[in-house]
Amino acid sequence: MPAQSRPRRSVLYMPAANARALEKAKAIPADALIFDLEDAVAPDAKDVAREQAAAAAASGEYGHREVTIRCNGLDTPWGAADIEAAAEAGPSAIVIPKVSGAAALGEVADRLEAAGAPDHTTIWAMVETPQAMFAVREIAGFERVSVLVMGTNDLAKELRAELVPGRAPLHPHLATAILAARESGKVILDGVYNDVRDPEGFVVEAQQGFEMGFDGKTLVHPDQVGPTNQVWAPSDEQVEHARRVIEAFESAEADGRGVVTVDGRMIENLHVENARRTLAMAEALR
Repeated sequence: MPAQSRPRRSVLYMPAANARALEKAKAIPADALIFDLEDAVAPDAKDVAREQAAAAAASGEYGHREVTIRCNGLDTPWGAADIEAAAEAGPSAIVIPKVSGAAALGEVADRLEAAGAPDHTTIWAMVETPQAMFAVREIAGFERVSVLVMGTNDLAKELRAELVPGRAPLHPHLATAILAARESGKVILDGVYNDVRDPEGFVVEAQQGFEMGFDGKTLVHPDQVGPTNQVWAPSDEQVEHARRVIEAFESAEADGRGVVTVDGRMIENLHVENARRTLAMAEALR
């Protein structure tokens, strides 16, 4: 399935040091999983987490879920071993934190190749620093990068910005990253919502991410998966409208008519493209 058409509505971080969490993930209806070796793992548990994440990723026991591993950075004592172990396990991708630019990605890609990573193991690059924001076009354009992941917590910290409802301080940076992703034809995921006790606030932020143009959202709790899947899935009404738009447009083309209307509204090529995207997502979710 092409990278852009594969659903990545809900992408759940799972602490790889927690064997019960890795087992539970097999039944969670997330589109993708990130087995985390970084922030969610204490230093004395890094080796165990690495071993468990690699075994889980290689097991083939996660069904349709896309499995990835978030490695520690190469500037840490664990990063090189994480990348080597992940390469041997062959997940869909490795997630690299605090990517600074193409040079850093080149080193990661070289290590993946040296460790024998299969071609399908791509890089998900986390955009979470001012340096990454200035380099986001070259990050998105790097060949082995398939997905950009917004690290909104770290980005806000680096900017000394407040994480407030509505995320106004981050709007310019989120929009810039989306522009870079669209220019390069890559997928981009929104950052996490921290307060797992606030489901209403979470849905508001998820809807905002959808409206901004993100392809999905990274999550910190299984309870966030269902609402996220609903926000990013086209409704039955949207699917039916998309079909009527395409049918009307194709009928007009066949008849040589230059003007197409559906429900009293003029239809142009951009509406047809949006309709086809809606149907492709609906088909992928069947």
